[in-house]
Amino acid sequence: MNEIKIGSFAHKELFSRSFMESHQQIEPEDLMWPKLDGLALERLQQIPFWEEALNTELEAGAKIDAYLPMISDPLLQDAIALMGREEAAHGRLFKYMIEHYNIEVPGHAPAQPSTNVEQAFIDFGYGECLDAFLGFGLFKIARQSGFLPEPMFNIFERLLQDETRHIVFFVNWVAYLLSSRGQGATLFRSPYSLWHYGRAVQRIMGVVGRSAEHNGGSDFSATEASVFLEGFSLEKLISNCLQENARRMSVFDSRLLQPQLLPSLAQVALSGIRLLPKRQPQATKQNLSKAENS
Repeated sequence: MNEIKIGSFAHKELFSRSFMESHQQIEPEDLMWPKLDGLALERLQQIPFWEEALNTELEAGAKIDAYLPMISDPLLQDAIALMGREEAAHGRLFKYMIEHYNIEVPGHAPAQPSTNVEQAFIDFGYGECLDAFLGFGLFKIARQSGFLPEPMFNIFERLLQDETRHIVFFVNWVAYLLSSRGQGATLFRSPYSLWHYGRAVQRIMGVVGRSAEHNGGSDFSATEASVFLEGFSLEKLISNCLQENARRMSVFDSRLLQPQLLPSLAQVALSGIRLLPKRQPQATKQNLSKAENS
């Protein structure tokens, strides 16, 4: 397979057409929503971030719509417009789910788009890269735990597939954009990405804070979350994020760029964690103490 120069016409054609040709329509009403009752319904309803997820998708659609008039290239405009339609479909999916399962949400409206429409779109893209990478690992852990019925995970899998396509398109688009501005070398791209990921981390911390505030007196964190957090560790999360990222990225054309900075940082963090001394289980500590005193 011939290599493609990043920032070239061929590169733009490949990442744009690959994205558009892999599109699959999602209509919330046509999905196989399972009947939930009892514990499964309670778990779904107590998850505190559904409104954040809904508003994130609605805000993404608004940011893309605002940015579209600034794109002069017809192919890129078509591809990014499709991304906007997919984000809107994701928003409809969360709205349908919230209504279908009577999930109570605070009723906060989505934030208004920034006047700096290109910066807002770029922030959205890097935020999606961070969300997807973390989501890969958390999704796998939750699915393996059986936290919700499998049909619900099948529906969320469709969303993750779209998010994966989005971030591959985005990192290639950013490289193409920087190349067109004379900043296409890795020397420029890595600090650029690091700075924007820092902004994405600030945003996600805000989401966590708002979700905790919404959670209020709910005991979700102490009870329901423990179902899939049993045996949870930072090492397990990072390891699953890396494994799932590699698996999901393996289906894309090898000539396309893929997110590299987050997996690289995660691998460094994982290596560091594995060098730390392991904590002994409490039962083992008690047994050792008894042996010493006998």
